[in-house]
Amino acid sequence: MLRAAALSVSLEDSRWKPTNADWSILEILNHLIDEEAEDFRARLDSILHNPAKPWAPIDPPRWAVERRYNERDLLESADRFLAERVESVRWLRMHINPRWDSVHQHPTLGPLSAADLLASWCAHDALHLRQIARRLYQLTQRDGAPASTAYAGPWSP
Repeated sequence: MLRAAALSVSLEDSRWKPTNADWSILEILNHLIDEEAEDFRARLDSILHNPAKPWAPIDPPRWAVERRYNERDLLESADRFLAERVESVRWLRMHINPRWDSVHQHPTLGPLSAADLLASWCAHDALHLRQIARRLYQLTQRDGAPASTAYAGPWSP
């Protein structure tokens, strides 16, 4: 769904941001690529195999700028996301009877189990799917003006 939603717009529209503080659809997609490989999969592996090991730091807002997410190609980014997701699913399936109760002591969240992290990974997808849907709604308002979108109903978070 994430890939399909991201590819439902042109490259130009995928780079559009309502404000400088917002992320574009392309930035969201590239964030998901990095989260797939460098955050959730890597950290879940760490909890399952070495829960006491400190995690490498991540900085998604900085990565969006430094890694130039918004300058990347949309189709190439969508394909990279799909490849990383396929690898994650392959990786998850190779674990027979994982210890979902293994716990990592997160510096701010406290005890975080492997099950917690897996559930958070799924929820993270849903949050960003909602974010992409919001951009699509905003693009409709932008491109449909002066027509009203009131009949569709209000956007609610």
